[in-house]
Amino acid sequence: MNLAVLASPDSWYVRDLRRAAGRQHAVTAIAYSRIAARITDTECSVISRGVSFSSFDSVLVRSMPPGSLEQVVFRMDALQRIESSGRLVLNAPKAIEVAVDKYLALAKLQAAGLPVPRTETSQTVDEAMESFHRLGQDVVIKPLFGSEGRGITRITDPAIAERTCKLLIQLGAVIYLQEFVAHEGHDLRLLTLGPDVLGMRRSNRLDWRTNVSRGAVCERLEVTSQLGDLARRAAAAVGAVMAGVDLLPAKDGRLLVIEVNAVPGWRALAKTLDVDVARRVLQLLSGSH
Repeated sequence: MNLAVLASPDSWYVRDLRRAAGRQHAVTAIAYSRIAARITDTECSVISRGVSFSSFDSVLVRSMPPGSLEQVVFRMDALQRIESSGRLVLNAPKAIEVAVDKYLALAKLQAAGLPVPRTETSQTVDEAMESFHRLGQDVVIKPLFGSEGRGITRITDPAIAERTCKLLIQLGAVIYLQEFVAHEGHDLRLLTLGPDVLGMRRSNRLDWRTNVSRGAVCERLEVTSQLGDLARRAAAAVGAVMAGVDLLPAKDGRLLVIEVNAVPGWRALAKTLDVDVARRVLQLLSGSH
C-alpha cells in the first residue's frame, strides 16, 4: 500500500506508521500547506509538490491544523476531490467536518439516542447568561473548535461568566456552554478501528480535565460490550471509521458521551495497552483488518 499521511513530516505518528509499515507499505508525510490543485480541460487533480494524490492508495488524515476560513475550506474541498477519485480517505471529509464542530457532533450524538451532557450554544451575551443560569451556574465553556482540553474553562461565578461571554462575543466566537458533570476524577477514552474498540481510563488528581496533555495518568480498560457498543454508535453517528470517543462516568450514575475525535491520536493508548496501534491502523487502511 502506498499511503499518504496528512501530518507534519516530523510527526511522531508518521515515524510510528513507518516503523509499523516496514517494507510492506510506503508512508509519505504531506503537510496541509503543500496541498495544491490543478484543473484543465482534461483533468481535475489534487497534488503535492507535483505528485498527484491519485498515486496513493489511501490517505490518512492525521492532523487538522488551524487556518483561515479560505484555507480550511480549500483543504476540505481537496479531501472531497481525493475521496471522489476513488481513494480511501480515513476519516472521510464529512466525518471530519462533523467531529471538528462540537455543536454539530453533539447534535448528531443526541439524534442517535446517545446520552450527552446538557449543552447550550448562543451568539449573544444575554442568551449565554440565561443558559448559564439554566445549567445550574456551574458550566464548562468550550471553544466550538479545538481539542486536547485547550481553551476549556469551568465557570461558577456569574460575574466571571458575563465577562468571559462578552470577551468571546467581541472576538466573534460562538458561546458553547455545557453543564459541569460531577465525576470521580477519571474518564474513558475509547478508540474505534472499524468494528474493534480499544480503551483506557484517564485519571487526573490535579485537574478536573482528564486530557493526557494535562498530566492525566492512563491505565488499561476492559472494553465491555456496553462500552464497545457506545463507542461504535458514537463513531457511526459522526460517520467515522476510526474515532476517539470520550465517555464520562458521572457521580449520579450516568455514562455520557462527551466528544468524538475523528483525527484521534494513539500514542498514550499504544503505550498503556502495549499494543501496536499503528500496525492496526495500517491493517484497517489496507483492508486486511
